[in-house]
Amino acid sequence: MLAFQGPQILQKHPILPHYSSPISSISPNPNPNSLSIRPSNNQSIQSLCLKNNLKQALQLLYKEPNPTQHTYELLILSCSRQNSLSDAGIVHRRLIHDGFDQDPFLATKLIDMYSHLDSLERARKVFDRIRRRTVFVWNAIFRALSLKGNGEEVLELYRRMNAIGVRSDRFTYTYVLKACVVGEWLSWGLSKGREIHAQILRHGYESHVHVMTTLVDMYARLGCVDDACFVFNEMTERSVVSWSAMIACYVKNGMSLEALELFREMMVQSDDLLPNSVTMVSVLQACTALAALEQGKLIHAYVLRKGLDTVLPVTSALVTMYARCGELELGRRIFDQMDRRDVVSWNSMISSYGSHGFGRKAIDLFNEMVSSGTKPSLISFVSVLGACSHEGLIEEGKSLFQSIRKDHGTSPCVEHYACLVDILGRANHLDEAAKIIVDMRIEPGPKVWGSLLGSCRIHCNVEFAERAFKRLIQLEPTNAGNYVLMAEIYAQAGMWDEVTRVKDLLETRGIQKLSGCSWIEVKRKIYSFMSADELNPQNEQIHALLLKLSTEMKEMGYVPQTKVVLYHLDEEEKERIVLGHSEKLALAFGLINNSRGKTIRITKNLRLCEDCHSFTKFISKFVSREILVRDVNRIHHFRDGVCSCQDYW
Repeated sequence: MLAFQGPQILQKHPILPHYSSPISSISPNPNPNSLSIRPSNNQSIQSLCLKNNLKQALQLLYKEPNPTQHTYELLILSCSRQNSLSDAGIVHRRLIHDGFDQDPFLATKLIDMYSHLDSLERARKVFDRIRRRTVFVWNAIFRALSLKGNGEEVLELYRRMNAIGVRSDRFTYTYVLKACVVGEWLSWGLSKGREIHAQILRHGYESHVHVMTTLVDMYARLGCVDDACFVFNEMTERSVVSWSAMIACYVKNGMSLEALELFREMMVQSDDLLPNSVTMVSVLQACTALAALEQGKLIHAYVLRKGLDTVLPVTSALVTMYARCGELELGRRIFDQMDRRDVVSWNSMISSYGSHGFGRKAIDLFNEMVSSGTKPSLISFVSVLGACSHEGLIEEGKSLFQSIRKDHGTSPCVEHYACLVDILGRANHLDEAAKIIVDMRIEPGPKVWGSLLGSCRIHCNVEFAERAFKRLIQLEPTNAGNYVLMAEIYAQAGMWDEVTRVKDLLETRGIQKLSGCSWIEVKRKIYSFMSADELNPQNEQIHALLLKLSTEMKEMGYVPQTKVVLYHLDEEEKERIVLGHSEKLALAFGLINNSRGKTIRITKNLRLCEDCHSFTKFISKFVSREILVRDVNRIHHFRDGVCSCQDYW
């Protein structure tokens, strides 16, 4: 490759700034008959780059007539480390001037540099101008585009790459699989992912652990648990990343029991593989989802033994785990002991206060976070607004919502509007909540309309509920929860013909509603219960205890809330149905199998119904037991016949 020689480069360079320092003079050659030889500056430039002295390196670059490929490589890396887009432009222009613009190796480095400097447009120009594209050049642009969420563009380029016969390597497959789960087009990302899966098998990459792990992660993110599990089970070799990906797959798809079981299998089968911080975060999330406090304590002990308690995501997960298992003070203690905190750490503690109904404490902590210099994220506002909703802090919530734009210079997103609608709706300010939706600057999504429908259920407002339901069946026609909510509202209003109409709509559209499921931890084992569950070996004992307790509590004033039953049946049959709800089955199981005085912790996948709430309040007083029930909305502490939510949930 040709490079510009001596006298040409000594002129004032047209594309580099003219540095004031003079060109070093060269000592006269003692032999007047020999040619004058100029010493190279390449080693000095490279040394300065390695020492992060980029400005000095650029000054020497101006004086060097023949920069080498390695010199340009280190200059490019130095621009990335210094986060200097302006210096990157200087290096790039000189590189072109010296004829290195068609060097595939340097093109790869340039694409990586521009990706790091958040200049995707320049990265794409480098790719478009390089004529000889090696697989490394293709991989570089795939990586850059995937990181920016341009999944569709990646797969279009991948199609072109295959068409011209460039052979993929393991990095190619990794990047294009990741492209299947980024962007706003996930509806057909799965079909593309399956095509790439087939190509991986055809080209013999099923033994590459990194490729197969990425494949597991792709299926997990697309909600295809069976596919992810199949790939995982077929892997001949598994790394800690492979195990972590499958555990995370179970957690993300609501299968926390399976996640904990797989973690146990990992610990037994893989003596040479130690769980890393990513593994522990997923396992702690599984414990959190199931309110498995005893399991969580064992995981915490392991974290301490392995020195992972200094890793911020792990510590934040510990805070959330303890708080959502009912041990809020333990969570706060861990939070207070943290040497440093990121926004995720603050969000963990703020949302923990919110889930327990301590809205004012959540607001105080939010203000403390802002005062500390930590910039709130969008999730920070969701957490603190949610906390306002749980405690009915209307004015505080409205003020915080306004501060998103006024004090923090950003625009509220759909989630923030949904929180505001929820705050107003729960407080029975439905007219104001509806006006918020009408006046929104962005399109209300299903979360906003869902918040309004949920509030209508609390206050049995048929008019607003029908308005919200009409939009929801357009936006998400297969979400069974919306149909169930609307049917419950009609049932509360005694509109049984309308209840039948909504249920018929569910049936004709082939939509299955989510069954109620509850979990309880007893002696470090997790047990699950579903309504009308006949498989539990203690089933007869559980139902006998529930019937006995119900009968005795009626004498103390307990009245079954049968309005939650969406069938036009006689009262006795309705009472039998509500007595079989999953949280009651779990509660009875806990009373039978837990030692006297031990707190009972139950998790439910749906909202706690009015009858189970009333029943559990009576039970807590009747048997002198503290009971914790966490539903999808919040955490309920029952003690001496009173719930911490003050019947506002």
